Amino acid sequence: MPTVTLPITLVTAGAAAIINFWLALRVGRARHSASVSIGDGGNLKLIARMRAHANFAEYTPFVLILIGLIELTAGTSIWLWAVAAIFLLARVAHPLGMDGLRYARAIGIVLTLLIMLGLAIYAVILPFEASRTTTPISVEAVPPRG
Repeated sequence: MPTVTLPITLVTAGAAAIINFWLALRVGRARHSASVSIGDGGNLKLIARMRAHANFAEYTPFVLILIGLIELTAGTSIWLWAVAAIFLLARVAHPLGMDGLRYARAIGIVLTLLIMLGLAIYAVILPFEASRTTTPISVEAVPPRG
């Protein structure tokens, strides 16, 4: 069986694509029920669903890129799996909150922002930490023969 490169990134991207598909279906259903093909027609449910979908599209690429680069640099780890899972749950909670599920919107966006900020800080620090912990190459001077 072949080895999977960047498994956390692969699973997270696949799950994010499924969530994006679900969000698009929700917008489509709201459009159909409101008989609005372009724009939002002033329909509050459609506006909320369009914003939830757009919000997903605004944050997910940054988090996916950060997860991928961190996994590539630092390796696959349990904590990164957990962060990815929490991120995906947050991205499902946010649109449910936009539909009125109490506290879900706030929980979704707060978790998303904290995860993005935490990953970003770690990504900025990671190269410096890696260079600090690598053993310097020692060069020994050897006198010429003869």
